[in-house]
Amino acid sequence: MKSVPVLAGVLMCLVGALWTFQGLGYVGGSAMSGSTTWAVVGPIVAGFGVALVIVGIQRTRT
Repeated sequence: MKSVPVLAGVLMCLVGALWTFQGLGYVGGSAMSGSTTWAVVGPIVAGFGVALVIVGIQRTRT
C-alpha cells in the first residue's frame, strides 16, 4: 500500500505531460489540441505528480 502514492504520482506525471503536449499542439486528434488551457494545466498536474512521487518515496524509506 505504500507504493500507491508513487504510482498515482507517476500516472499524474504522464497525464500532465500528455495534456501539455496536446495543449502545445504536438499531439493532435482531440479538442484539447492547440488549447492554451491544457498547455498551462498539464505542467501543473505533472508538478503535483512529481511532488507525490517524492512524498511517496520518502514514506517508503521510513
